[in-house]
Amino acid sequence: MSSFKDLRIVDNFYQTSAYYPMPTVLISTLTPDGKTSVGPYSLIAPYYVAGKEYYAMLLNCRNNSNTAQHLLENGKCAINFITDSRKYFKEAVRLGWPGDTPEEKMKDFKFTLEEGLRAEENKSEKFPQVISEAYQVFECTWMRELDGADDCKPGEMNGYPGPYHDFNGITSQFGAHFILRIDKILMKEKQYNGIINGVTAWDFPRVPVDYGYRDSKNFWYTKFRRPIPELLPMRQTTVQSVKYAADRIDDKIKFTDEACAKLVKVPRIFLPTALKGCVQWAKENGVELITAEHMDIINDKRSKEKNK
Repeated sequence: MSSFKDLRIVDNFYQTSAYYPMPTVLISTLTPDGKTSVGPYSLIAPYYVAGKEYYAMLLNCRNNSNTAQHLLENGKCAINFITDSRKYFKEAVRLGWPGDTPEEKMKDFKFTLEEGLRAEENKSEKFPQVISEAYQVFECTWMRELDGADDCKPGEMNGYPGPYHDFNGITSQFGAHFILRIDKILMKEKQYNGIINGVTAWDFPRVPVDYGYRDSKNFWYTKFRRPIPELLPMRQTTVQSVKYAADRIDDKIKFTDEACAKLVKVPRIFLPTALKGCVQWAKENGVELITAEHMDIINDKRSKEKNK
């Protein structure tokens, strides 16, 4: 006999039929008159993470929300990641009340707004401001050309008629999905230094995890605790097997044995991709024989930032 109960799946299953941990972010967008409006979201996740010419997030939201309507209008937003401060979360919950206009939401706004990096680099354009209290911000652009979603327009506040798109734009009568290209990642100095110089437990931001509405009265979340490291299981192949694969990856670019030794801990399924990345770097830098020293440069993905 199973130790589990069979719970009926209903609308908004992630909060009504499950205990589903989610991030808490504040998304800033531009109103038609160029002002910044902010709304809280949890149904957002990485979408394109590798292998494309850009990286992207996926946002799932009501299509008549201020955020959705603004994205349909101008396609610009900033995803602001806040810490677990009780006053910050209280303000996030206030901002999430459905039906409030941008003016009503922003009237007693508790956070501080400032210009992001895109505004600094593009003086002639208007961009949503970012939240100063955030520990990191993704400045994004909606990829409206995907799934033919450039035909989706703002203005329908009582439900959109079909037909609907599959994964981008208006996807149901009251729903929308937005594939958001990440243009800039802004990060506060403490977290920046952790990523660049090697992260420790003290570098992690105090992130909240929320569970959505549980009882139609409260919005539940949990505060941060110190992260605990767990060592990765290490399985390594032989230098000879890496050398065998490396010798067949390109007819001109070759690897020394010492260079191959730097790849013995790469899982076998990822080895061809890793080798192709090395070959691409070699061609871009005029190298025909990849050495261990070259591998150190390739493996240090943050080397350019460290050299600034």
